[in-house]
Amino acid sequence: MIGKTRRPNILLITCDQWRGDCLSSAGHPVVKTPNADALAAEGVLFKRHYGGAAPCSPARACLYTGLYQMNNRVCRNGTPLDARHGNIALHARALGYDPTLFGYTDVSLDPRLLAPGDPRLQSYEGVLPGFTVRQLLPEHQKQWLSWLKQRGIDTSAGSPDIHRPVNGDKTGAVSNAPPVYSRDETPPAFLTGEFTRWLGEQDDAAPWFAHLSFISPHPPFIVPEPYNTMYQPADGPAFRRAASWQEEAQSHPYLAYDIGRQKQARFRADANGKVHDWSDDDFRRIRAIYYGMISEVDAQLGRIWQAVRAAGAWDDTIIVLTSDHAERMGDHFMLGKGGYFDGSYHIPLIIRDPSHRKAAGGSVDRFTEAVDIVPTLLDLLGADPAPHLDGTSLKPFLSGGSPADWRDAAHWEFDFRSIAEGEAERHFGITSRQCNLAVIRTEKFKYVHFGGGLPPLLFDLETDPGELNNLAKHPAYLAVRLEFAERLLAWRAEHLDQSLALAELTEHGVVGHVAGAVRE
Repeated sequence: MIGKTRRPNILLITCDQWRGDCLSSAGHPVVKTPNADALAAEGVLFKRHYGGAAPCSPARACLYTGLYQMNNRVCRNGTPLDARHGNIALHARALGYDPTLFGYTDVSLDPRLLAPGDPRLQSYEGVLPGFTVRQLLPEHQKQWLSWLKQRGIDTSAGSPDIHRPVNGDKTGAVSNAPPVYSRDETPPAFLTGEFTRWLGEQDDAAPWFAHLSFISPHPPFIVPEPYNTMYQPADGPAFRRAASWQEEAQSHPYLAYDIGRQKQARFRADANGKVHDWSDDDFRRIRAIYYGMISEVDAQLGRIWQAVRAAGAWDDTIIVLTSDHAERMGDHFMLGKGGYFDGSYHIPLIIRDPSHRKAAGGSVDRFTEAVDIVPTLLDLLGADPAPHLDGTSLKPFLSGGSPADWRDAAHWEFDFRSIAEGEAERHFGITSRQCNLAVIRTEKFKYVHFGGGLPPLLFDLETDPGELNNLAKHPAYLAVRLEFAERLLAWRAEHLDQSLALAELTEHGVVGHVAGAVRE
């Protein structure tokens, strides 16, 4: 444990729906992220980092608890987080911090602890227990809208209509026209300003813990000048997809379901129709806007670095920059997140700890996962991560090491049940318990196992990085399929809820790990 010396400050930043390849420090050929790159130059870039689930609530549950979805059981937006689980805010509070939130955590609270009429039961956008809220910014964005109104902006359209392009193309084609608000008035700019003001109120003698949870580059896909024209639609890598969306849909029953239900209005406030009906040019225009949104967020990161330095806190602050999940961005004729493709789960991770400079400026090519964040922060703070957590501390990488027994695969899960509407259940003729998939991804192979009798998938990523050729039924790959099915089963068996399984009652009392404490 750390002695009486002052603990470091913690700055945890999440940028919603940021693809892991969209960093210039990660080698992206188009996107420029100078401020994220500057953080990487003083820290460590984890190039193969993966979220644990999708969409927002399940992904954040993995990030905040250090538990895989099979254990935290947050399956969808609106699935309650069991109150018995610890989380990063509660852990930090136990160490003497007052974790403070700017943005949102998308946590549905445990209804067993609330009265039936509690309005918090009407939203999945609750606050993770343990956080003090300084500036909430949920989906309706009313706090930001009222701030805009004070600045003279007409906000009568509300959200999401305020994100419509001004004087956009009336033909229905995707336009890069900017919104009514400026580069200094975006939701990330608003939260950055609130954080900066709060930072000026902190006592130099007391360490602080801040969580900035930015909505960008999450849709609606629109961005102010100059970011709306910063990237050209013609620039960027080729999309990973089949020759047509129909061919893509024929490759698997789940993919057909997913493609068929994607609506343009979820991604552009001025659009109406199915996502797969957008032309290749439209997808490229949207991607250029998405790149611009990343650069806009990166500019706010620069403001944050400047504010922390101005406060004299730079050399005392651990910074973690990551995302909850990623974005398919035109691959497989889809936008958004979900399913099984890498594009939904490969996310950025940069960690900078001023007390660990040996590996500064380096990168890690080993597989890391969202569940690693909680044990990493606890380890860096001198606390012992509970052994029932599914993640593993990344501290050895920050110290310039490379553990020999590190995982050789990434794992994630996706649950497509619909408790309220039962849409997926009716479509596939299966139960809510069966609406799920699990993925194991190594450097060479990727295996996807479905519940409900849906067929599995197997991809050879060395020859098929676009994940287009399913080899699960190919005779030459049956042994590989069996091996990976067994590996996935072994992974689940090893990680199934260990919160009491690591304890034993003996004639001498409790031995082992119980409810976050170690007893011997």
